[in-house]
Amino acid sequence: MAFHHVAVATNDLDATHRFYTEVMGFTLVKTVASPTGAPGGAWAKHLFYDTGAGGLIAFWDLHDERLGDFDPAISTGLGLPEWVNHIAFDAPSLEDLERRCRRWQEHGITVIELDHGWCRSIYATDPNGILVEFCCTTADFTAEDRTEAEALLQSAQPALESLPEPVFHDAVGADAVR
Repeated sequence: MAFHHVAVATNDLDATHRFYTEVMGFTLVKTVASPTGAPGGAWAKHLFYDTGAGGLIAFWDLHDERLGDFDPAISTGLGLPEWVNHIAFDAPSLEDLERRCRRWQEHGITVIELDHGWCRSIYATDPNGILVEFCCTTADFTAEDRTEAEALLQSAQPALESLPEPVFHDAVGADAVR
């Protein structure tokens, strides 16, 4: 079953909107503004962006004094490394992945690419400190893969794989970010 949407909070709506429309290439398709139910007129906007693959990503723009200042980063905001909690979008082909890499570079982002053996991914960080990924599956899953997955799930001390060697694709332009 596919996801309908994933929703996260933002504390910089303008930067988030620019990133997801201009850099990611997604389209804003729906915004809902409603009260949060808190006293004092608290309210929120819930913005939905079409990811182009039949799914949506949504952002909460919260206006509720009960919340105070918050860190919207879904990993570092919890004290975890940035790569732990992240959002991965499908790149249906290696050509699509390369196109998206170039788009990020043209928007001033140095892109990290990893070949995991069964998929290839590119990574960037959004204005909320959330790691986003485009991932292309490059191998079919086999019965052997499923058997190995079950064995690793049950293993108290699994055999560890080597980390993939990162490839850096430098940003293009004066606004380069690395």
